[in-house]
Amino acid sequence: MTTHTVHHNPVRSDLPPAPGAPAQAQPSTRWALAGLVAGIAGAGAIASSLAVSAVYDESLDRDAAAIADKMGDFVPQMLAFHVLGMVSAVLMIVFAAGLYRRLRASLPADSTLPMIGFSGLFGTAIVVVLGTGLDTEFIFAAADGEIVVDEALVFYNHWIGTIPWIWGLLGLSGIVLFLASRAGAVAKWLGLVGLLGGGLTLLLGISPLQYMAGFTGPVGLVVVSLGFLVGDKAFRGRA
Repeated sequence: MTTHTVHHNPVRSDLPPAPGAPAQAQPSTRWALAGLVAGIAGAGAIASSLAVSAVYDESLDRDAAAIADKMGDFVPQMLAFHVLGMVSAVLMIVFAAGLYRRLRASLPADSTLPMIGFSGLFGTAIVVVLGTGLDTEFIFAAADGEIVVDEALVFYNHWIGTIPWIWGLLGLSGIVLFLASRAGAVAKWLGLVGLLGGGLTLLLGISPLQYMAGFTGPVGLVVVSLGFLVGDKAFRGRA
């Protein structure tokens, strides 16, 4: 008669890993930090372009020559707008890639939400880049009135007061967070922020007042980035 003895050796979770064993990596939050800086820089770009107000100055009475001359007073604000806008756009793409990876890790493999969330951010970054696209030509023109005609500077002031403010597509990424929260992929409060802030930004983008999305978009990006940066501990604990 043969007797078999079975020994159970449960894995101890309180012991350090064996030498040479791969360490369990914690997900990086640098992408969320990039989003936070992108939102702050984006808000700064909006504020800087808002400060370039020659074309909206009623005392100039829509006089192209007077507006062009006044634009020369706003060169520092235009430089700040360009630098902050470009910083925001570059870091927004980093955040977009991180969000895509984060959602892919917690949603079904066939879900389209990660790609839609990425696309909303990527599209917004492209709009901001295009919004700064005339800066090289016209910032120097504002300092030297001989480079372009006065009417061109009037147009440029309208351009930076409208195009880089079109953050409507960012609202699409906010809606994605809400749908992801319903699937349990992100925190419920983060999904609610996405629904409220993203929904408003998207609606403003769809409306004829689409430039108003420039007020809500950067704020929403800051809040959501902070949420992933300091409030996503449950996901990082599972990883």
